[in-house]
Amino acid sequence: MNTKMKSPKTVIITGAGQGIGLEIARKMLENGSQVVINDSEKSLVEDAVANLSRVGKGSVIGCSGDAASDSVIQEMVDLALHHFGKIDQVVANAGITLFGNFLEYNREDFMEVMRVNQAGTFFLVQAVARVMKRQEEGGSILLTSSVTAHQSHENLTAYAMSKAAIEMLAKNLVMELAPHGIRINAIAPGATLTERTTTDPDYAKIWSQLTPLGRPASTTDIAEAAAFLLSDAARHITGQTLVIDGGWTSVSPSPYS
Repeated sequence: MNTKMKSPKTVIITGAGQGIGLEIARKMLENGSQVVINDSEKSLVEDAVANLSRVGKGSVIGCSGDAASDSVIQEMVDLALHHFGKIDQVVANAGITLFGNFLEYNREDFMEVMRVNQAGTFFLVQAVARVMKRQEEGGSILLTSSVTAHQSHENLTAYAMSKAAIEMLAKNLVMELAPHGIRINAIAPGATLTERTTTDPDYAKIWSQLTPLGRPASTTDIAEAAAFLLSDAARHITGQTLVIDGGWTSVSPSPYS
């Protein structure tokens, strides 16, 4: 009988200082993974590492900085390889939302949304996929999209464009990554209770009324789905986007109505 234990997976997660990214990191640590977390705010990374260090069987290190920057992307890759020796998984979760009416939206905000959400995701995936190809052990990549890539949402045109592009990235890269044993998928969360959304005292009430399952998602709901798509249990799933919204996109009532 083969009693050799599998080595723990190493995963890079961006936008993990709080919210969905932080909860995905927590779930991966509970599963025994070795985790590199990133956030643009240094204080959030430091607090997250301190809290996550007490979780599960895995190990966690932090890397603060702009996840769309070439230098920060390279730093994350180097940290993972230096501390853990390999990269098995990546969650390209970092993104920004800049609200604005289409007729008044300015070029500066548009370009920043595309830089962070699209270019940041593209070049992180590229850097990690190159490592995975060299390792010749395959890998799993997960991108964070949004229900706004599927249904119209007022004042989020640029953001929705960026998220739709991310889903196409996951679909298109199947052809180039599958020969190397690398899977790539996306999740599209709907209304979710995070540190940001709960600053609105009406958020939970409104989205509980609009969501067929009767409540907005928790970050745990999203993290559980993310962990599944990253895992070997999803070994024959690639190029797909999983919508996690309690059924909202099936009926799509607007919060503004």
